[in-house]
Amino acid sequence: MRAGSHFNVPYRLEKFLALEHIKTVNTGGFGARLRALLDGEVEAASLLPPQIAMAEQLGLRKIIEDTFHTLWWVPQGAPSEVVTGYLRALDRAEGALDADLAKYLPLWKLAVPPEFENVHPWDLTKFGRGERFVYQAIPRSEFDEVLDQVKRWGLDQYLKDESFDSLAARMS
Repeated sequence: MRAGSHFNVPYRLEKFLALEHIKTVNTGGFGARLRALLDGEVEAASLLPPQIAMAEQLGLRKIIEDTFHTLWWVPQGAPSEVVTGYLRALDRAEGALDADLAKYLPLWKLAVPPEFENVHPWDLTKFGRGERFVYQAIPRSEFDEVLDQVKRWGLDQYLKDESFDSLAARMS
């Protein structure tokens, strides 16, 4: 229930619509938001790659595009060497994409939800790179801004710790 979409919907829409008029629907599962949009169950959906490229190829129209940072969370007891190793692997993958994106675009085939595999002849060369991984710690000011918005939107019921010092990653 508190995935990134619960945060990016008010973040993106509040620029155009008062918060009290934003009604979110929990439509989860891989491909479920695109299916809900195509079936008319929702009027708009916040999509992630590859569903963004799929929606474009199906003729749907993008109405809002904005940059939103995804925060990564790990259990408090996660060994720092494991977390650091994982982040370094993501950083290497980011470098590989930057060096030769065309080489990796065919891999989008693995991310097309099974129920959409035969819906359309997907042109994977038009799927784009997807989300970008930025290997740097979040600045204190951005952390504080995110927490303030989370509270203002009423999405803070499960917060147990709000301390920057204990939650922010240490880059090594």
